[in-house]
Amino acid sequence: MSLALAVVLLVAILRLGELVHASRNEARLRAAGGVEAGRSHYPPIVLLHGAWLAVMAVAAWRGSTINWFWLGFFLLLQPLRAWTVLSLGRFWTTRVITLPDAPLIRRGPYRFIRHPNYLVVELEIISLPLALGLWPAALLFGLANAGLLAWRIRIEEQALSARRPLPGAYG
Repeated sequence: MSLALAVVLLVAILRLGELVHASRNEARLRAAGGVEAGRSHYPPIVLLHGAWLAVMAVAAWRGSTINWFWLGFFLLLQPLRAWTVLSLGRFWTTRVITLPDAPLIRRGPYRFIRHPNYLVVELEIISLPLALGLWPAALLFGLANAGLLAWRIRIEEQALSARRPLPGAYG
């Protein structure tokens, strides 16, 4: 097995593990009264991420060469991904599920940026194909993911708006 294929398979396994973790958190949130927002945006996101992995797996199977700069960049993103997941704790899911009375998370990277996980995901979607020499895939999936994330962020912002303080309010 080539290093490129091993990397893609490892990423796929890690993403499947994240889906299991997210499903457990979703079940707990729903049991506590959590409400899902924007359910219709989720299938296109799953399709995009599945296609992204499949394209890279096929390219790696055929013998992609590794661009070490971009692979290193992708690997540097992984602690940031873990930081966002750990910072959200039981609230981290792959869907937009919110508990109406829960406080907003303001620790970890959420102290600095509203949607750090989405920034990391966008950079991953671009950098891993570049690590495999697939600049057209990086461009295509990067643009498609950016569009889906814009849709998702609008949904999430609307879902969280009732829990955000009004501008100028103290709290």
